[in-house]
Amino acid sequence: MAKNLSNLRAPKKANIGRKRVGRGMGSGMGKTSTRGHKGQGARTGSSLMRGFEGGQMPLHRRLPKRGFTNIFRVEYTVINVARLAEVAAEKGVSVIGIDDYKKLGLAGSKKALIKILGNGDLNAALEVTAHKFSKSAQEKIEKAGGKATVAGGAPETSAAA
Repeated sequence: MAKNLSNLRAPKKANIGRKRVGRGMGSGMGKTSTRGHKGQGARTGSSLMRGFEGGQMPLHRRLPKRGFTNIFRVEYTVINVARLAEVAAEKGVSVIGIDDYKKLGLAGSKKALIKILGNGDLNAALEVTAHKFSKSAQEKIEKAGGKATVAGGAPETSAAA
């Protein structure tokens, strides 16, 4: 059936108002106003913390703590030399800069930090700019006649301080 002005309707549950509590017996939520009989939740001023289990030790406190989260961790998007060779052959590219990784579909965002790893082979001479290179990746790129350039902006993680 075709939609026109004579048969338009709002979607289901589109016009349901908010629950009006404490408005008498005719409201369908009379007497205890949806709070049940007695108990902690029935009392005025009652607000329970998230995860409260009625006095039982909450799950988040029963489970053992494990591990450690390093708040200074730096996440790199890793790309293998084989993938670079594949993309260079497909798109006919000989220079891959920091802005090109997103365009070529190698990184999720323009701001991603890139690390090139040496898995695979490289035959074409490529000029590659990235935030980090593994030794084997750098050797393979230079062996193929290309150039591996480290881009600025990557956080330095040196032990000498």
